[in-house]
Amino acid sequence: MKVPSLRILLPMAALLCALGPNAARAQAPLEPAQMTPRTVFYLVWRGVPPADVRMANAVLAMWEDADFAPVRSAIAAGVFHSSAEKPDQPKLTREQLQEFAGLLENSFTLGYVSSPARRNLSNGAAVADAKAAAWNGMFFVYDRRGKEELLSKAVLGLRASEKEAPRLSQVAIGGVQVLRAEGKNGVSYWAEHGKYAVSAGERSVMEGLLGRLDGKVSGAASLAQSAAYQEARANLGSGLLEFFLQIPDLEKFAADSQTGTLQVRPLLDAARLDAVHSLSGHVTLEGSKTRVQAAILGEAAAGTPFDIWSAGQPTPASLAFVPADAISYNFAQFNLQGIYDTVKRVARAAFPQAQQGNADLLDTIAQQKLGMPVSNALGLLSGEFASMQTSPSMDSAKQVYFLGIRKKPETLKLVRTVFSDQLASERDEGDVTFLKISLGGKQASAGVAQWNFFNLAVTQDMIFGATRIETLREVLSNRAHASATAGLAAVPQFQAGRAQFPENLNGLSYFDFQKVDWQAVKDRWIEETKKSSVAKTVNSSQNTVPSTAPDWLAPMNLQVVSRHLHYSSSVSWKDSKGVHWDQWIE
Repeated sequence: MKVPSLRILLPMAALLCALGPNAARAQAPLEPAQMTPRTVFYLVWRGVPPADVRMANAVLAMWEDADFAPVRSAIAAGVFHSSAEKPDQPKLTREQLQEFAGLLENSFTLGYVSSPARRNLSNGAAVADAKAAAWNGMFFVYDRRGKEELLSKAVLGLRASEKEAPRLSQVAIGGVQVLRAEGKNGVSYWAEHGKYAVSAGERSVMEGLLGRLDGKVSGAASLAQSAAYQEARANLGSGLLEFFLQIPDLEKFAADSQTGTLQVRPLLDAARLDAVHSLSGHVTLEGSKTRVQAAILGEAAAGTPFDIWSAGQPTPASLAFVPADAISYNFAQFNLQGIYDTVKRVARAAFPQAQQGNADLLDTIAQQKLGMPVSNALGLLSGEFASMQTSPSMDSAKQVYFLGIRKKPETLKLVRTVFSDQLASERDEGDVTFLKISLGGKQASAGVAQWNFFNLAVTQDMIFGATRIETLREVLSNRAHASATAGLAAVPQFQAGRAQFPENLNGLSYFDFQKVDWQAVKDRWIEETKKSSVAKTVNSSQNTVPSTAPDWLAPMNLQVVSRHLHYSSSVSWKDSKGVHWDQWIE
Protein backbone atom coordinates (compact mmCIF):
# COMPACT_ATOMS: atom_id res chain seq x y z
CA MET A 1 0.00 0.00 0.00
CA LYS A 2 1.32 3.44 -0.85
CA VAL A 3 1.93 5.92 1.93
CA PRO A 4 -0.85 8.55 1.99
CA SER A 5 0.24 11.96 0.78
CA LEU A 6 -0.08 15.19 2.75
CA ARG A 7 -2.36 16.55 0.04
CA ILE A 8 -4.87 13.88 1.02
CA LEU A 9 -4.29 13.65 4.77
CA LEU A 10 -4.28 17.30 5.80
CA PRO A 11 -7.63 18.33 4.26
CA MET A 12 -9.19 15.12 5.53
CA ALA A 13 -7.84 15.82 8.99
CA ALA A 14 -10.09 18.88 8.96
CA LEU A 15 -12.98 17.08 7.29
CA LEU A 16 -13.06 14.31 9.85
CA CYS A 17 -13.92 16.77 12.61
CA ALA A 18 -17.37 17.00 11.08
CA LEU A 19 -17.78 13.40 10.02
CA GLY A 20 -16.55 11.63 13.14
CA PRO A 21 -19.19 12.08 15.85
CA ASN A 22 -17.95 10.17 18.89
CA ALA A 23 -14.23 9.54 18.61
CA ALA A 24 -12.07 9.35 21.70
CA ARG A 25 -8.81 11.23 22.05
CA ALA A 26 -5.71 9.13 21.58
CA GLN A 27 -1.98 9.55 21.63
CA ALA A 28 0.00 9.13 18.46
CA PRO A 29 0.81 5.50 17.60
CA LEU A 30 4.44 6.56 17.16
CA GLU A 31 5.78 9.36 19.34
CA PRO A 32 9.18 11.09 18.89
CA ALA A 33 10.66 9.01 21.74
CA GLN A 34 10.04 5.94 19.56
CA MET A 35 11.45 7.41 16.34
CA THR A 36 14.94 6.88 15.01
CA PRO A 37 17.31 9.89 15.21
CA ARG A 38 17.39 9.78 11.38
CA THR A 39 13.77 10.98 11.28
CA VAL A 40 13.85 14.15 9.19
CA PHE A 41 10.16 14.98 9.37
CA TYR A 42 7.02 13.85 11.12
CA LEU A 43 3.40 14.90 11.34
CA VAL A 44 1.22 13.63 14.17
CA TRP A 45 -2.57 13.63 14.23
CA ARG A 46 -3.82 12.66 17.71
CA GLY A 47 -7.39 11.85 16.79
CA VAL A 48 -10.75 13.61 16.77
CA PRO A 49 -11.66 15.32 20.05
CA PRO A 50 -14.84 14.24 21.89
CA ALA A 51 -18.12 15.84 20.85
CA ASP A 52 -18.30 18.14 23.90
CA VAL A 53 -14.83 19.51 23.14
CA ARG A 54 -15.69 20.09 19.49
CA MET A 55 -18.93 21.91 20.27
CA ALA A 56 -17.19 24.15 22.81
CA ASN A 57 -14.61 25.21 20.25
CA ALA A 58 -15.65 28.06 17.94
CA VAL A 59 -13.87 26.80 14.81
CA LEU A 60 -15.04 23.19 15.12
CA ALA A 61 -18.57 24.21 16.10
CA MET A 62 -18.76 26.29 12.92
CA TRP A 63 -17.38 23.37 10.94
CA GLU A 64 -20.14 21.08 12.19
CA ASP A 65 -22.91 23.66 11.71
CA ALA A 66 -25.45 22.56 9.08
CA ASP A 67 -25.05 25.91 7.29
CA PHE A 68 -21.39 25.08 6.69
CA ALA A 69 -22.25 21.89 4.81
CA PRO A 70 -21.59 23.34 1.30
CA VAL A 71 -17.99 24.11 2.26
CA ARG A 72 -17.50 20.67 3.77
CA SER A 73 -18.79 19.07 0.60
CA ALA A 74 -16.53 21.25 -1.57
CA ILE A 75 -13.47 20.30 0.46
CA ALA A 76 -14.46 16.65 0.32
CA ALA A 77 -14.71 16.88 -3.47
CA GLY A 78 -11.33 18.60 -3.60
CA VAL A 79 -9.69 15.91 -1.49
CA PHE A 80 -10.71 13.27 -3.98
CA HIS A 81 -10.52 15.39 -7.13
CA SER A 82 -8.04 12.93 -8.59
CA SER A 83 -10.90 10.49 -9.13
CA ALA A 84 -12.50 13.01 -11.47
CA GLU A 85 -9.29 13.03 -13.51
CA LYS A 86 -9.71 9.30 -14.12
CA PRO A 87 -13.11 8.93 -15.82
CA ASP A 88 -12.53 5.21 -16.36
CA GLN A 89 -12.53 4.61 -12.61
CA PRO A 90 -15.54 4.73 -10.26
CA LYS A 91 -15.90 7.96 -8.27
CA LEU A 92 -16.40 8.05 -4.52
CA THR A 93 -19.88 9.02 -3.42
CA ARG A 94 -20.48 11.29 -0.40
CA GLU A 95 -21.60 8.23 1.55
CA GLN A 96 -18.32 6.49 0.77
CA LEU A 97 -16.42 9.63 1.68
CA GLN A 98 -18.15 9.77 5.05
CA GLU A 99 -17.37 6.12 5.59
CA PHE A 100 -13.66 6.36 4.78
CA ALA A 101 -13.25 9.67 6.59
CA GLY A 102 -14.12 7.67 9.69
CA LEU A 103 -10.64 6.18 9.44
CA LEU A 104 -9.24 9.52 10.45
CA GLU A 105 -11.07 9.46 13.75
CA ASN A 106 -8.07 7.49 14.99
CA SER A 107 -4.58 8.84 15.43
CA PHE A 108 -1.70 8.44 12.98
CA THR A 109 1.92 9.41 12.45
CA LEU A 110 3.36 10.26 9.06
CA GLY A 111 7.08 10.82 8.59
CA TYR A 112 10.31 10.49 6.65
CA VAL A 113 13.57 8.77 7.62
CA SER A 114 16.81 9.79 5.91
CA SER A 115 18.94 7.16 4.20
CA PRO A 116 21.66 5.42 6.21
CA ALA A 117 25.23 6.53 5.63
CA ARG A 118 28.34 4.50 4.96
CA ARG A 119 31.86 5.32 6.10
CA ASN A 120 34.35 6.85 3.70
CA LEU A 121 37.41 4.70 4.32
CA SER A 122 39.79 7.51 3.42
CA ASN A 123 38.67 10.03 6.02
CA GLY A 124 36.08 8.25 8.16
CA ALA A 125 33.32 10.71 7.24
CA ALA A 126 29.77 9.46 6.82
CA VAL A 127 28.51 9.87 3.26
CA ALA A 128 25.46 8.70 1.34
CA ASP A 129 25.87 5.53 -0.72
CA ALA A 130 25.91 6.83 -4.28
CA LYS A 131 25.37 3.33 -5.72
CA ALA A 132 22.22 2.66 -3.73
CA ALA A 133 18.81 2.82 -5.37
CA ALA A 134 16.67 5.90 -4.91
CA TRP A 135 15.72 6.12 -1.25
CA ASN A 136 12.07 6.30 -0.15
CA GLY A 137 12.07 6.95 3.58
CA MET A 138 8.35 7.74 3.95
CA PHE A 139 6.46 5.87 6.64
CA PHE A 140 2.93 5.78 8.06
CA VAL A 141 1.73 4.29 11.36
CA TYR A 142 -2.01 4.13 12.10
CA ASP A 143 -3.91 3.12 15.23
CA ARG A 144 -6.40 0.72 13.66
CA ARG A 145 -8.38 -0.25 16.77
CA GLY A 146 -12.07 -0.37 15.93
CA LYS A 147 -11.31 0.34 12.26
CA GLU A 148 -9.97 -3.04 11.13
CA GLU A 149 -12.79 -3.88 8.72
CA LEU A 150 -13.03 -0.38 7.28
CA LEU A 151 -9.25 -0.24 6.85
CA SER A 152 -9.21 -3.49 4.90
CA LYS A 153 -11.98 -2.18 2.66
CA ALA A 154 -10.02 1.02 1.98
CA VAL A 155 -6.80 -0.89 1.19
CA LEU A 156 -8.60 -3.16 -1.25
CA GLY A 157 -10.18 -0.13 -2.91
CA LEU A 158 -6.81 1.56 -3.34
CA ARG A 159 -5.29 -1.52 -4.91
CA ALA A 160 -8.25 -1.92 -7.24
CA SER A 161 -7.77 1.67 -8.46
CA GLU A 162 -4.22 0.98 -9.67
CA LYS A 163 -3.92 0.78 -13.46
CA GLU A 164 -1.41 -2.02 -13.10
CA ALA A 165 -1.88 -4.48 -10.27
CA PRO A 166 1.27 -4.58 -8.08
CA ARG A 167 3.14 -7.84 -7.55
CA LEU A 168 2.34 -8.98 -4.00
CA SER A 169 4.36 -11.30 -1.82
CA GLN A 170 4.67 -12.16 1.86
CA VAL A 171 8.00 -11.54 3.60
CA ALA A 172 9.06 -11.87 7.21
CA ILE A 173 10.58 -8.70 8.71
CA GLY A 174 11.56 -8.70 12.37
CA GLY A 175 9.43 -11.77 12.98
CA VAL A 176 6.33 -10.10 11.49
CA GLN A 177 4.56 -11.16 8.30
CA VAL A 178 4.66 -8.18 5.96
CA LEU A 179 2.99 -7.67 2.59
CA ARG A 180 5.50 -6.52 -0.04
CA ALA A 181 4.01 -4.69 -3.03
CA GLU A 182 6.14 -3.98 -6.08
CA GLY A 183 4.79 -1.75 -8.81
CA LYS A 184 5.92 0.74 -11.42
CA ASN A 185 6.55 3.35 -8.72
CA GLY A 186 8.75 1.11 -6.61
CA VAL A 187 8.37 -1.15 -3.60
CA SER A 188 6.32 -0.60 -0.46
CA TYR A 189 5.68 -2.63 2.66
CA TRP A 190 2.44 -3.02 4.63
CA ALA A 191 1.64 -4.84 7.86
CA GLU A 192 -1.31 -4.99 10.22
CA HIS A 193 0.48 -5.84 13.44
CA GLY A 194 -1.46 -5.84 16.70
CA LYS A 195 -3.23 -2.52 17.11
CA TYR A 196 -1.17 -0.87 14.39
CA ALA A 197 -1.19 -0.64 10.61
CA VAL A 198 2.31 0.15 9.40
CA SER A 199 3.53 1.19 5.96
CA ALA A 200 7.00 2.10 4.72
CA GLY A 201 8.86 2.54 1.46
CA GLU A 202 12.06 0.81 2.62
CA ARG A 203 12.60 -2.60 4.22
CA SER A 204 15.05 -1.22 6.79
CA VAL A 205 12.60 1.52 7.80
CA MET A 206 9.83 -1.05 8.14
CA GLU A 207 12.04 -3.24 10.30
CA GLY A 208 12.95 -0.31 12.52
CA LEU A 209 9.32 0.74 12.94
CA LEU A 210 8.15 -2.73 13.91
CA GLY A 211 10.99 -3.11 16.39
CA ARG A 212 10.33 0.24 18.06
CA LEU A 213 6.57 -0.33 18.21
CA ASP A 214 7.19 -3.69 19.91
CA GLY A 215 9.67 -2.17 22.33
CA LYS A 216 12.52 -4.33 21.03
CA VAL A 217 14.87 -1.36 20.76
CA SER A 218 14.10 0.27 24.10
CA GLY A 219 16.97 2.39 25.32
CA ALA A 220 18.20 3.06 21.79
CA ALA A 221 18.81 6.61 20.62
CA SER A 222 15.67 8.43 19.52
CA LEU A 223 14.64 11.61 17.77
CA ALA A 224 13.40 13.02 21.09
CA GLN A 225 17.01 12.99 22.35
CA SER A 226 18.36 15.02 19.44
CA ALA A 227 19.51 18.60 20.03
CA ALA A 228 17.13 19.96 17.37
CA TYR A 229 14.10 18.29 18.97
CA GLN A 230 15.05 19.39 22.47
CA GLU A 231 15.42 22.95 21.22
CA ALA A 232 11.92 22.85 19.69
CA ARG A 233 10.29 20.98 22.56
CA ALA A 234 8.15 23.93 23.67
CA ASN A 235 6.24 23.64 20.38
CA LEU A 236 5.88 19.86 20.55
CA GLY A 237 4.40 17.04 22.60
CA SER A 238 0.79 18.23 22.75
CA GLY A 239 -2.10 19.41 20.66
CA LEU A 240 -4.50 18.06 18.10
CA LEU A 241 -1.84 18.24 15.38
CA GLU A 242 1.91 18.73 15.50
CA PHE A 243 4.78 18.68 13.02
CA PHE A 244 8.58 18.78 13.13
CA LEU A 245 11.21 19.17 10.42
CA GLN A 246 14.96 18.98 10.97
CA ILE A 247 16.46 21.53 8.62
CA PRO A 248 20.16 20.52 8.63
CA ASP A 249 19.28 17.02 7.44
CA LEU A 250 18.04 18.57 4.21
CA GLU A 251 21.69 19.06 3.28
CA LYS A 252 22.01 15.29 2.94
CA PHE A 253 19.62 15.38 0.00
CA ALA A 254 21.85 17.85 -1.87
CA ALA A 255 25.28 16.55 -0.87
CA ASP A 256 25.90 14.71 -4.17
CA SER A 257 23.19 16.27 -6.34
CA GLN A 258 23.73 18.77 -9.12
CA THR A 259 21.73 20.44 -11.85
CA GLY A 260 23.84 20.53 -14.99
CA THR A 261 27.12 22.08 -13.87
CA LEU A 262 25.52 23.75 -10.83
CA GLN A 263 26.54 22.17 -7.52
CA VAL A 264 23.80 22.44 -4.89
CA ARG A 265 25.97 22.07 -1.79
CA PRO A 266 27.91 25.36 -2.29
CA LEU A 267 24.60 27.21 -2.56
CA LEU A 268 23.41 25.76 0.75
CA ASP A 269 26.70 26.65 2.37
CA ALA A 270 26.49 30.23 1.07
CA ALA A 271 22.95 30.53 2.40
CA ARG A 272 24.18 29.26 5.79
CA LEU A 273 21.34 26.76 5.99
CA ASP A 274 23.23 25.00 8.76
CA ALA A 275 22.26 27.88 11.07
CA VAL A 276 18.60 26.83 10.83
CA HIS A 277 17.91 23.82 13.03
CA SER A 278 14.20 23.07 12.75
CA LEU A 279 10.69 24.08 11.76
CA SER A 280 8.03 22.97 14.21
CA GLY A 281 4.51 23.76 15.37
CA HIS A 282 1.26 22.50 16.78
CA VAL A 283 -2.48 23.22 16.91
CA THR A 284 -4.26 23.16 20.26
CA LEU A 285 -7.86 23.64 21.36
CA GLU A 286 -8.24 25.82 24.44
CA GLY A 287 -11.95 26.00 25.15
CA SER A 288 -13.57 28.19 22.53
CA LYS A 289 -10.18 29.24 21.17
CA THR A 290 -8.01 27.53 18.60
CA ARG A 291 -4.31 28.28 18.91
CA VAL A 292 -1.61 27.74 16.28
CA GLN A 293 2.03 28.06 17.32
CA ALA A 294 5.09 27.58 15.13
CA ALA A 295 8.76 28.47 15.07
CA ILE A 296 11.88 28.36 12.92
CA LEU A 297 14.70 27.82 15.39
CA GLY A 298 18.46 27.99 15.12
CA GLU A 299 21.34 30.44 15.43
CA ALA A 300 19.66 33.74 14.61
CA ALA A 301 22.90 35.59 13.87
CA ALA A 302 23.90 37.95 11.08
CA GLY A 303 24.79 36.26 7.81
CA THR A 304 22.24 33.46 8.23
CA PRO A 305 18.75 32.90 6.74
CA PHE A 306 17.34 34.65 9.83
CA ASP A 307 18.46 37.91 8.19
CA ILE A 308 15.20 37.70 6.23
CA TRP A 309 13.27 38.86 9.29
CA SER A 310 13.79 42.18 11.01
CA ALA A 311 14.15 42.65 14.75
CA GLY A 312 10.72 44.32 14.70
CA GLN A 313 9.32 47.33 16.53
CA PRO A 314 6.88 47.95 19.41
CA THR A 315 4.25 49.76 17.33
CA PRO A 316 4.04 49.71 13.50
CA ALA A 317 3.87 53.19 12.00
CA SER A 318 0.90 52.12 9.87
CA LEU A 319 -1.18 51.12 12.92
CA ALA A 320 -1.78 54.78 13.73
CA PHE A 321 -3.88 55.10 10.55
CA VAL A 322 -6.15 52.11 11.23
CA PRO A 323 -9.59 53.13 12.60
CA ALA A 324 -11.30 51.29 15.44
CA ASP A 325 -13.97 49.95 13.09
CA ALA A 326 -11.47 48.37 10.67
CA ILE A 327 -12.35 44.85 9.57
CA SER A 328 -8.78 43.67 9.23
CA TYR A 329 -5.18 44.79 9.60
CA ASN A 330 -1.96 43.02 8.59
CA PHE A 331 1.61 44.13 9.24
CA ALA A 332 5.00 42.58 8.48
CA GLN A 333 8.51 43.95 8.62
CA PHE A 334 11.44 42.41 6.76
CA ASN A 335 15.15 43.06 6.73
CA LEU A 336 15.43 44.03 3.06
CA GLN A 337 19.19 44.55 3.16
CA GLY A 338 19.60 41.17 4.83
CA ILE A 339 17.55 39.49 2.12
CA TYR A 340 19.60 41.21 -0.58
CA ASP A 341 22.91 40.21 1.03
CA THR A 342 21.75 36.58 1.25
CA VAL A 343 20.73 36.55 -2.41
CA LYS A 344 24.12 38.00 -3.39
CA ARG A 345 26.01 35.36 -1.42
CA VAL A 346 24.05 32.57 -3.05
CA ALA A 347 24.42 34.15 -6.50
CA ARG A 348 28.19 34.33 -6.12
CA ALA A 349 28.31 30.70 -5.00
CA ALA A 350 26.40 29.71 -8.15
CA PHE A 351 29.23 30.85 -10.40
CA PRO A 352 32.80 29.48 -10.60
CA GLN A 353 35.60 31.81 -9.51
CA ALA A 354 36.37 32.74 -13.12
CA GLN A 355 32.73 33.79 -13.69
CA GLN A 356 32.16 35.91 -10.58
CA GLY A 357 31.54 38.87 -12.84
CA ASN A 358 28.17 37.35 -13.74
CA ALA A 359 26.95 37.93 -10.19
CA ASP A 360 28.08 41.56 -10.38
CA LEU A 361 26.34 41.88 -13.77
CA LEU A 362 22.97 41.09 -12.16
CA ASP A 363 23.61 43.87 -9.66
CA THR A 364 24.51 46.27 -12.47
CA ILE A 365 21.32 45.49 -14.39
CA ALA A 366 19.21 46.07 -11.26
CA GLN A 367 21.01 49.37 -10.62
CA GLN A 368 20.23 50.57 -14.15
CA LYS A 369 16.57 49.76 -13.64
CA LEU A 370 16.38 51.50 -10.27
CA GLY A 371 18.56 54.51 -11.14
CA MET A 372 20.69 53.98 -8.03
CA PRO A 373 22.63 51.17 -6.31
CA VAL A 374 20.37 48.45 -4.99
CA SER A 375 21.59 48.93 -1.42
CA ASN A 376 20.71 52.65 -1.63
CA ALA A 377 17.23 51.84 -2.94
CA LEU A 378 16.62 49.33 -0.17
CA GLY A 379 17.86 51.86 2.38
CA LEU A 380 14.96 54.14 1.41
CA LEU A 381 12.48 51.54 2.65
CA SER A 382 11.90 50.75 6.32
CA GLY A 383 10.87 47.18 5.51
CA GLU A 384 7.34 47.74 6.86
CA PHE A 385 4.50 46.38 4.74
CA ALA A 386 0.89 46.58 5.90
CA SER A 387 -2.70 46.58 4.70
CA MET A 388 -6.13 47.27 6.12
CA GLN A 389 -9.74 46.74 5.09
CA THR A 390 -12.52 49.02 6.32
CA SER A 391 -15.42 47.84 4.16
CA PRO A 392 -17.93 45.45 5.81
CA SER A 393 -18.56 43.98 2.34
CA MET A 394 -14.78 43.50 1.84
CA ASP A 395 -14.87 45.85 -1.16
CA SER A 396 -11.41 45.85 -2.75
CA ALA A 397 -11.76 49.58 -3.43
CA LYS A 398 -11.55 50.17 0.34
CA GLN A 399 -8.39 48.09 0.75
CA VAL A 400 -5.40 50.26 1.68
CA TYR A 401 -1.73 49.26 1.51
CA PHE A 402 1.15 50.80 3.43
CA LEU A 403 4.88 50.86 2.66
CA GLY A 404 7.25 52.45 5.16
CA ILE A 405 9.90 54.83 3.75
CA ARG A 406 12.71 57.00 5.15
CA LYS A 407 13.40 59.84 2.67
CA LYS A 408 10.55 61.22 0.62
CA PRO A 409 12.51 63.09 -2.14
CA GLU A 410 14.76 60.13 -2.88
CA THR A 411 11.83 57.71 -2.68
CA LEU A 412 9.84 59.76 -5.19
CA LYS A 413 12.82 59.68 -7.52
CA LEU A 414 12.92 55.88 -7.21
CA VAL A 415 9.17 55.57 -7.87
CA ARG A 416 9.40 57.77 -10.97
CA THR A 417 12.25 55.66 -12.32
CA VAL A 418 10.61 52.28 -11.67
CA PHE A 419 7.21 53.34 -13.05
CA SER A 420 8.47 55.73 -15.72
CA ASP A 421 6.34 54.20 -18.49
CA GLN A 422 3.28 53.75 -16.27
CA LEU A 423 3.16 57.06 -14.41
CA ALA A 424 -0.06 58.70 -15.58
CA SER A 425 -0.05 61.77 -13.34
CA GLU A 426 1.65 63.39 -10.34
CA ARG A 427 0.62 66.34 -8.19
CA ASP A 428 1.37 67.79 -4.75
CA GLU A 429 -1.30 68.67 -2.20
CA GLY A 430 0.37 70.17 0.82
CA ASP A 431 3.06 67.76 2.02
CA VAL A 432 1.46 64.80 0.22
CA THR A 433 2.37 63.78 -3.33
CA PHE A 434 -0.30 61.86 -5.27
CA LEU A 435 0.69 59.59 -8.16
CA LYS A 436 -1.49 57.59 -10.53
CA ILE A 437 0.03 54.39 -11.91
CA SER A 438 -1.42 52.77 -15.03
CA LEU A 439 -1.90 49.01 -14.73
CA GLY A 440 -2.96 48.56 -18.35
CA GLY A 441 -6.24 48.49 -20.21
CA LYS A 442 -8.99 46.08 -21.12
CA GLN A 443 -12.10 46.07 -23.27
CA ALA A 444 -15.46 46.25 -21.53
CA SER A 445 -18.49 44.21 -22.58
CA ALA A 446 -19.76 47.20 -24.55
CA GLY A 447 -16.54 47.29 -26.57
CA VAL A 448 -15.21 50.41 -24.84
CA ALA A 449 -11.59 50.41 -23.69
CA GLN A 450 -11.16 50.73 -19.92
CA TRP A 451 -7.93 51.52 -18.08
CA ASN A 452 -7.03 50.30 -14.63
CA PHE A 453 -5.10 52.57 -12.30
CA PHE A 454 -3.51 52.30 -8.88
CA ASN A 455 -3.15 55.41 -6.76
CA LEU A 456 -0.29 56.27 -4.43
CA ALA A 457 -0.01 58.95 -1.75
CA VAL A 458 3.55 59.63 -0.60
CA THR A 459 4.17 61.30 2.77
CA GLN A 460 7.39 61.83 4.69
CA ASP A 461 7.47 58.32 6.15
CA MET A 462 4.85 56.27 4.30
CA ILE A 463 3.50 55.35 0.89
CA PHE A 464 -0.24 54.68 0.87
CA GLY A 465 -1.78 52.69 -2.00
CA ALA A 466 -5.36 52.00 -3.10
CA THR A 467 -7.33 51.49 -6.30
CA ARG A 468 -9.35 54.66 -5.66
CA ILE A 469 -7.94 58.04 -4.73
CA GLU A 470 -11.03 58.74 -2.59
CA THR A 471 -9.98 55.90 -0.30
CA LEU A 472 -6.55 57.46 0.16
CA ARG A 473 -8.05 60.88 0.90
CA GLU A 474 -10.26 59.31 3.56
CA VAL A 475 -7.27 57.76 5.29
CA LEU A 476 -5.19 60.94 5.07
CA SER A 477 -8.03 63.14 6.32
CA ASN A 478 -7.78 61.43 9.68
CA ARG A 479 -3.98 61.72 9.78
CA ALA A 480 -4.01 64.73 12.09
CA HIS A 481 -6.01 62.77 14.66
CA ALA A 482 -4.08 59.53 14.27
CA SER A 483 -2.03 58.24 17.18
CA ALA A 484 -0.85 54.95 18.60
CA THR A 485 -3.41 55.25 21.44
CA ALA A 486 -6.44 55.69 19.20
CA GLY A 487 -8.15 53.68 16.49
CA LEU A 488 -7.67 49.94 16.36
CA ALA A 489 -4.81 50.13 18.87
CA ALA A 490 -7.33 51.27 21.51
CA VAL A 491 -9.79 48.38 20.95
CA PRO A 492 -9.78 46.31 24.19
CA GLN A 493 -9.59 42.89 22.54
CA PHE A 494 -6.76 44.09 20.31
CA GLN A 495 -4.86 45.44 23.31
CA ALA A 496 -5.42 42.25 25.28
CA GLY A 497 -3.97 40.14 22.50
CA ARG A 498 -0.99 42.43 21.97
CA ALA A 499 -0.08 42.50 25.68
CA GLN A 500 0.68 38.76 25.73
CA PHE A 501 3.72 38.99 23.48
CA PRO A 502 7.23 40.52 23.35
CA GLU A 503 7.71 44.26 22.97
CA ASN A 504 9.16 44.14 19.45
CA LEU A 505 7.13 42.38 16.76
CA ASN A 506 7.88 41.87 13.08
CA GLY A 507 4.41 40.60 12.25
CA LEU A 508 0.90 41.41 13.42
CA SER A 509 -2.57 40.66 12.07
CA TYR A 510 -6.14 41.14 13.20
CA PHE A 511 -9.51 40.18 11.71
CA ASP A 512 -12.93 40.95 13.20
CA PHE A 513 -15.50 38.44 11.93
CA GLN A 514 -18.36 40.26 13.69
CA LYS A 515 -17.94 43.47 11.68
CA VAL A 516 -18.28 41.79 8.29
CA ASP A 517 -21.57 41.99 6.38
CA TRP A 518 -21.43 38.40 5.17
CA GLN A 519 -24.50 38.61 2.93
CA ALA A 520 -23.00 41.65 1.20
CA VAL A 521 -19.73 39.76 0.81
CA LYS A 522 -21.55 36.90 -0.85
CA ASP A 523 -23.55 39.16 -3.18
CA ARG A 524 -20.49 41.18 -4.18
CA TRP A 525 -18.41 38.06 -4.78
CA ILE A 526 -21.04 36.56 -7.07
CA GLU A 527 -21.54 39.85 -8.92
CA GLU A 528 -17.82 40.43 -9.45
CA THR A 529 -17.41 36.86 -10.69
CA LYS A 530 -20.16 37.44 -13.26
CA LYS A 531 -18.49 40.65 -14.46
CA SER A 532 -15.14 38.91 -14.69
CA SER A 533 -16.70 36.08 -16.66
CA VAL A 534 -18.27 38.49 -19.17
CA ALA A 535 -15.01 40.42 -19.58
CA LYS A 536 -13.04 37.26 -20.20
CA THR A 537 -15.58 36.06 -22.74
CA VAL A 538 -15.34 39.34 -24.69
CA ASN A 539 -11.55 39.62 -24.60
CA SER A 540 -10.32 36.07 -24.45
CA SER A 541 -9.35 33.53 -27.02
CA GLN A 542 -11.61 30.56 -27.61
CA ASN A 543 -9.44 28.45 -25.29
CA THR A 544 -10.19 30.55 -22.20
CA VAL A 545 -12.84 29.26 -19.81
CA PRO A 546 -14.94 32.05 -18.21
CA SER A 547 -14.70 32.14 -14.41
CA THR A 548 -17.68 31.19 -12.28
CA ALA A 549 -18.49 31.44 -8.59
CA PRO A 550 -17.67 28.35 -6.52
CA ASP A 551 -20.47 25.80 -6.45
CA TRP A 552 -20.69 25.99 -2.68
CA LEU A 553 -21.22 29.77 -2.54
CA ALA A 554 -24.82 30.06 -3.80
CA PRO A 555 -26.40 27.71 -1.21
CA MET A 556 -24.09 28.92 1.53
CA ASN A 557 -25.36 31.01 4.45
CA LEU A 558 -22.22 32.97 5.28
CA GLN A 559 -23.78 34.25 8.50
CA VAL A 560 -22.61 30.95 9.96
CA VAL A 561 -19.14 32.52 10.23
CA SER A 562 -20.12 35.39 12.53
CA ARG A 563 -22.44 33.03 14.41
CA HIS A 564 -19.41 31.18 15.74
CA LEU A 565 -16.29 33.28 15.21
CA HIS A 566 -15.48 36.63 16.82
CA TYR A 567 -11.96 37.56 15.84
CA SER A 568 -8.54 36.25 14.94
CA SER A 569 -5.19 37.73 15.88
CA SER A 570 -1.61 36.66 15.28
CA VAL A 571 1.89 37.94 15.94
CA SER A 572 5.44 37.01 15.01
CA TRP A 573 8.75 38.00 16.56
CA LYS A 574 12.44 37.31 16.31
CA ASP A 575 14.90 36.62 19.11
CA SER A 576 18.30 34.96 19.48
CA LYS A 577 16.68 31.52 19.14
CA GLY A 578 14.82 32.16 15.89
CA VAL A 579 11.46 33.37 14.59
CA HIS A 580 8.17 32.58 16.35
CA TRP A 581 4.49 32.70 15.32
CA ASP A 582 1.40 32.61 17.53
CA GLN A 583 -2.20 32.86 16.34
CA TRP A 584 -5.56 32.74 18.11
CA ILE A 585 -8.97 32.20 16.53
CA GLU A 586 -11.99 32.59 18.79
